[in-house]
Amino acid sequence: MAKYSRLYVLTQMIESGLIPIFYHPDIEVATRIVQACIDGGARCVEFTNRGDQAHKVFEQLVQRFEDRDNVILGVGSVIDPGTTSLYIQLGANFIVSPVLNPDMARVCNRRKIAYAPGCGTVSEISLAEELGAELIKIFPGSQLGGSGFVKAVRGPMPWTRIFPTGGVSPTEENIRGWIEAGAACVGMGSKLITKEHVAAGNFTAISENVERVLTWIKAARGGIPAIQ
Repeated sequence: MAKYSRLYVLTQMIESGLIPIFYHPDIEVATRIVQACIDGGARCVEFTNRGDQAHKVFEQLVQRFEDRDNVILGVGSVIDPGTTSLYIQLGANFIVSPVLNPDMARVCNRRKIAYAPGCGTVSEISLAEELGAELIKIFPGSQLGGSGFVKAVRGPMPWTRIFPTGGVSPTEENIRGWIEAGAACVGMGSKLITKEHVAAGNFTAISENVERVLTWIKAARGGIPAIQ
């Protein structure tokens, strides 16, 4: 079961502002990636359900970090309630999906697990909030209109907390654009945790990438509280 409460997890996701996203089939490499993200200042890390037996790797990750108080592990790329239940049972603290699935929302709500469904329209966002989602993933962010989409949605719906992935890049200009548009936090995968750095075992570079992005997020917020 989840180590942290839903309220605590959501607060940490939003206050941090960055959720590193990755998948790797090797538990040793996956462990080093998570550690690199934490060393860079991240609190929440999303492991994606993208490979065969991915849940077994995630189960080992949870066990390796269960005694650490500064690591919040969640799972992404989940699209059905059965897989949602499986990962919650293995210790996922949050579930992220590229789609909006009401049955997934119900599973997460029953277990008080943070759920960030993927939405592409205002109607989907409104339905997700009706189903209890506090954090809305927009995916793919760049194809939906980038930071302009976030700003447009939050005009009539200022209470909506948006979590863009896809189109988020590790540049100060890109990060500032998302945050100033009103994104509550951003998710970043292969542009943050590059294949080249992983292949070379350069986990220090991954930590530096994370730290740099977190610095840009803080600067873009300009001292404005993250939780509104």
